[in-house]
Amino acid sequence: MKSLYEFRTQHGYSCQFMANKLGISKTYYWQIEKGTRRISYDLSLKLASVFRLMPDDLLYEDMKIVIENRGNKNHS
Repeated sequence: MKSLYEFRTQHGYSCQFMANKLGISKTYYWQIEKGTRRISYDLSLKLASVFRLMPDDLLYEDMKIVIENRGNKNHS
């Protein structure tokens, strides 16, 4: 599965373009892309629509990693 960065660059979009499409600041978008900021359901719908995808298609791998990391912390 591609990362959000890969989707964005494959389409030739800048962080500023994405931020404008989503109605958020460039910094906020960059934090989402880097995984340091959580994303709301509504924003995930907007984000997926930019790439003509379903939110699950865009975010599934990221969520899988978060869940796996939580599981590893609980077993340590």
